[in-house]
Order: sequence, then C-alpha cells, then structure tokens
Amino acid sequence: MTITITEENYLKAIFKLAEKDGKSVLTNSIAGAMNTAAASVTDMLKRLSEKQLIKYEKYRGVALTEEGNLVATALIRKHRLWEVFLVDKLGFAWDEVHDLAEQLEHVQGEMLVDRLDTFLGRPRFDPHGDPIPDAEGRWTYRQQVRLAVLQPGQRGIVTGVDDHATPFLQYLDQIGLGLGVEVLLSGRIDYDQSVQVRIGGNTEVTLSDKVAQNLFVIKG
Repeated sequence: MTITITEENYLKAIFKLAEKDGKSVLTNSIAGAMNTAAASVTDMLKRLSEKQLIKYEKYRGVALTEEGNLVATALIRKHRLWEVFLVDKLGFAWDEVHDLAEQLEHVQGEMLVDRLDTFLGRPRFDPHGDPIPDAEGRWTYRQQVRLAVLQPGQRGIVTGVDDHATPFLQYLDQIGLGLGVEVLLSGRIDYDQSVQVRIGGNTEVTLSDKVAQNLFVIKG
C-alpha cells in the first residue's frame, strides 16, 4: 500500500492530538493542526479510512487503526532521530531542526533508520526531551511534571518542552534554561500565577504561567 507524504502527515497529526486529548480526535482539531479547511480534512479522512488507516465516523471523531498507529509511530521515530542527528552531529540548535526533520522523516528505508539509530547510540529522547520509540514501537516515558506544579522550595531538572516554537526555544536559550538544567522554584505570584525560578543555583528569573506550563521537570 502506497501512503503519500500528506497522508503520513495527517496520521502523525491524529496520533499527537489523540496522545494529548486521550480520546477520539475531532475534525476541527485536525484542521487546526494541519492549518487547512475542515472540508479538506473530511476528504482526507475518507481516503485514510478507505486504506484502513483510521476509524472515522462523521460527527463522532477519528481514531487510528493498528496499521495507522504503526505508520504514525514510525514517522515520529524518524523525525526525532533526525533531530538528534542534526543537533548532536551537525551542530544545529534545538530551535533550528524541526522543519528539516519534517522533510527528512519522509525518507523511506528501514535499514537507513536502523543504522541512524545505531550510529546515534540508540537515543531514547530527542533534543526537546520527547521520547523516541524504538524499532518495535516501544516508548520510554519519564516521571516528569510541568514546572508550574512545583511548590515554592521544590527543585527540578528540566527534561522537556511542550512548545517547540522557535521564539519559545530561543527565549529559553536567552535565559539559560535548557534540558538538564536544575531549577529551584523560589516563589509564586498569586495575581497571575507567574513563578520566580532560580536557574542553576545562580540566576533568578520570573516566568509567566504560560512558560511554566510548557516546561517539564523531574522533581529533585
């Protein structure tokens, strides 16, 4: 069965939306993720359903079939492995690799992916802290929480970001807040729930609730 690049992108979008919502994915949510009209989404869903890659009931949402899940998982695996390669081996910054990996993830060839995985030392997480499924589709998850849930006096190690937008990642670089950095939540402002954070034991910054919600940490 031939699957087009556009169809792969839809399957990946459905996978990620279902992962976040934990339920059937609505057409409007897919349209938002794909930045396209709902009518175009409906046409694509019919095609994916005919290929038995999704289960689609009008007005009731969309879910991936087992085969659709395998395709989406493999695509995400390739995307995140390429991000590791671009950052670790070619010296790209973590805010520069998403669009490149979007192109590279569609390169076909299981042998290429397996050799890339081996070359990189079989990484379990990408440069943004997202898990990389292994060749059998198994995921590694960490006991992490959002920085926003820490209480004053609690410490954590930054393990991931929920927002991969370039401005957000560049902002984190500017304040020295990257993966592996230890943080101490020293206070919270009741008015807007922004938090005061000490970074690496030295610099203290105030982060908006939006920023704190988009950062994952493992409690120290």
